[in-house]
Amino acid sequence: MDQKIIDLYDEYTHAPLERRGFIKRLTALTGSTAAAMAALPLLDSNHALAAVVPPDDARIEGSHVTYAGASGPIRAYLARPKGTAKLPAVVIIHENRGLTPHIEDVARRAAVEGFVALAPDMLSPFGGAPADEDSARQMFTKVDPATALADLVAGVSYLRARADASGKVGCIGFCWGGSMANKLAVSLPGLAAAVPFYGSQPAAADVPKIKAKLLLHYAGSDDRVNAGIAAYEAALQAAGVSYTTHVYAGTQHAFHNDTAGARYNKEAAELAWRRTVAFLNATLKP
Repeated sequence: MDQKIIDLYDEYTHAPLERRGFIKRLTALTGSTAAAMAALPLLDSNHALAAVVPPDDARIEGSHVTYAGASGPIRAYLARPKGTAKLPAVVIIHENRGLTPHIEDVARRAAVEGFVALAPDMLSPFGGAPADEDSARQMFTKVDPATALADLVAGVSYLRARADASGKVGCIGFCWGGSMANKLAVSLPGLAAAVPFYGSQPAAADVPKIKAKLLLHYAGSDDRVNAGIAAYEAALQAAGVSYTTHVYAGTQHAFHNDTAGARYNKEAAELAWRRTVAFLNATLKP
């Protein structure tokens, strides 16, 4: 797909750009309304595909829970392997659409790998994530980053207090959640590991606060986010923070999201996930 179309969709999903304006510009790029309508299903998320690990997988237990956040009750999806062992935990931080079936599936994938996985819905203060993604993105304009960060910190505390958790906690974040994963690492010295996927970087002055080990995943064709990589790495090196960076050539923002149409890259997504699991095993497990 033409990079200009991908870039326009990225602007639409992050600005946010009003849908009417997005369709008008997409029509101009594709040459006709019919071509624009044909391109849309290749761009929009299809949550029917969100079942790498089915909800009824016999290896895990999954349920919706509520924990006390800074802004009030936070609804979340919790997945863990069956059994009674105390396990390390991870917070799964979603994109700018709230808690979707895809993110619940990512939590189940983490559970299959031996982690207690908590995926909070950061739109809980506004009634929870709606099924319609346009509505979710508009709802996100109401989210205060500082309050959301405090709600995530509360999620880490919730995991540490669980009887089935070992006390070691990391996080994985995607897009908006990738940015929040970086911020959580800055704000929470006790966080053991953070894995931001194509997340914007924290201010250089805040980097010395990071005590977690970092695994940074970036798409090759993601100018908006990648503009901050060099400065982030320089600050991490100066602060002595342990980190590894991977840039996946030829991939788009959201390449890990297998419901994201043309932006999904199966090979890169599977490689990034294998690297993530190996990293979390090394940092969170004895």
